Amino acid sequence: MDLMHALRTRRSIRKFEARAVPEAMIRQVLEAAMAAPSAGNAQPWQFVILNDPAKLAEAAAVHPYAKMAAHAPVGILVCGDLSLEKYAGYWVQDCAAAMQNLLLAAHGLGLGAVWTGIYPIEERVSAFTKLAGLPQGVIPLGFAPMGWPAQPSGEVNRFREDRIHYNMYSLCVDNTH
Repeated sequence: MDLMHALRTRRSIRKFEARAVPEAMIRQVLEAAMAAPSAGNAQPWQFVILNDPAKLAEAAAVHPYAKMAAHAPVGILVCGDLSLEKYAGYWVQDCAAAMQNLLLAAHGLGLGAVWTGIYPIEERVSAFTKLAGLPQGVIPLGFAPMGWPAQPSGEVNRFREDRIHYNMYSLCVDNTH
């Protein structure tokens, strides 16, 4: 799939077919996630794969915006590992880049996924820490239920000229001054 086409057509998928995702595809998605840039190349991430239906149902129960997890064949929890950081606090950006790569790789393989945010909502952080048995210093950033899409998605143009500013922020629309 052409990269620009993938970027324009990737959507948050919340409905999945009732069929498994091959382990080889999960590995490809994780390889893409781990190819993300990180501060100082620290790669301060850990990934927890949820494929037990009971765990996926629990994820759906503890996160108000992850109800679809109960019907997904797999979910990937993206976590920041503070012990791997070179520059304190950048784990959030590093893991966000990994999550975006994960979502794009899933789309490129014909899968669908949705990023459900966890950090910095303390109730969600605590719930997923317990759910995944995370050790101290490993913080869940987001959870991506994933599977074969059972909903249509298409290309959308979200370009907004009024959100672009040259050299300094300006309320000017044409950016010529």
